[in-house]
Amino acid sequence: MAVEVKVPTLGESVAEATIGEWLKRPGDPVKLDEPIVSLETDKVAVEVPAPVAGVMGAYKVEVGQTVEVGAVIATIEDAQSAGETTQVAEREQAQPVAERPPAPAPALAEGGQEDHTTTLSPAVRRAVLEHGVDPSAIRGTGKDGRLTKEDVLAAARAKKDAPAPSVSAPAPTPASAPAPAETKLSSDKAGERREERVKMTRMRQTIARRLKSAQEEAALLTTFNDCDMSAVIAAREAYKDLFAKKHGIKLGFMSFFAKAACLALKDVPAVNARIEGDEVVYHEYVDISVAVSAPSGLVVPVVRNADALSFAEIEQAIADYGQKARDGTLTMADMTGGTFTISNGGVFGSLMSTPIVNPPQSAVLGLHRIEDRPVARDGQVVIRPMMYLALSYDHRLIDGREAVTALKIIKEAIEDPMRLLIDL
Repeated sequence: MAVEVKVPTLGESVAEATIGEWLKRPGDPVKLDEPIVSLETDKVAVEVPAPVAGVMGAYKVEVGQTVEVGAVIATIEDAQSAGETTQVAEREQAQPVAERPPAPAPALAEGGQEDHTTTLSPAVRRAVLEHGVDPSAIRGTGKDGRLTKEDVLAAARAKKDAPAPSVSAPAPTPASAPAPAETKLSSDKAGERREERVKMTRMRQTIARRLKSAQEEAALLTTFNDCDMSAVIAAREAYKDLFAKKHGIKLGFMSFFAKAACLALKDVPAVNARIEGDEVVYHEYVDISVAVSAPSGLVVPVVRNADALSFAEIEQAIADYGQKARDGTLTMADMTGGTFTISNGGVFGSLMSTPIVNPPQSAVLGLHRIEDRPVARDGQVVIRPMMYLALSYDHRLIDGREAVTALKIIKEAIEDPMRLLIDL
């Protein structure tokens, strides 16, 4: 007896999703609650668990198709009636690769053996093809040993630095299997130019639409300031070991900025508000959206009630979200809400930028890289570790005076962290 696999409820106001990739092939054994398919929604990738244990049945939809909540997308046969299907799968494994029928998510490893290369995400697959590396020879660091884009890039760098192989040659590619990496190498030698056309993921389409909508609807303006990071760096150096020993998490800069932002938002409530119709909604709490880079794009999970959390709790929440983003396990609940955003382009080397407000929020704080610069102190030119701060805001709601004041409070709190302790 087959059990239907349906698209689960994906969150408030989310009615449909796109099939991202199948994590199980027809005939594969499936455990209860084991992920069998990844769905891409407007905000996050969601893995659908198996409702029963058994054997993966037929797909009802293919990768790239849009499905609604409640739609049947596959079946799972129970273990008792799945004997034939299992035998078929075993026979397919014994067949030469060239004789097997094509599957919607073909394995890259030979012999039909199940490994992490059968569940490559689109971003990882593109990186594999682009750099011409063998995914079966790379140890994955993602969830359940899956490959990440960083794993592929690291392998590509190692391959580039290694001496040219002279002892062994790569295994021959089956006649029916494509060899895009090798084709690209020969094309490069022939001087040909190539292009690759890849459909935008649902999340990337949503990011593009929302950012463009923010530019068109909001009256965006950015105010800048520079910040001397000496005091925070000194505090971090002095207490990072004790902090890690007591709380089991590293002390970073983000918790300082989160607490400084909470201080500013309490003093300037408009920066923590939003426009709803012809009304302004003021929040008496601070839910900070922290921009995190994920393989599928930029995501902004929410650190809730940041104003009531300790430094350790903020650092732990951010670390957990970062890991979930890398593993692709962020949920809709993680992404919902947020009254203010902090985006740290400095981790990628950005010196200055004008971040775009994340609707329906009204402001976003942009952090940048720290670099030594000459500044004047007490009539003397000295070298200090400086960072440019940027606050983009919706001028429909926030006046320039309020925006500048809020950014100045953040700057002063970072330059004198004692203010964070005495709420000044």
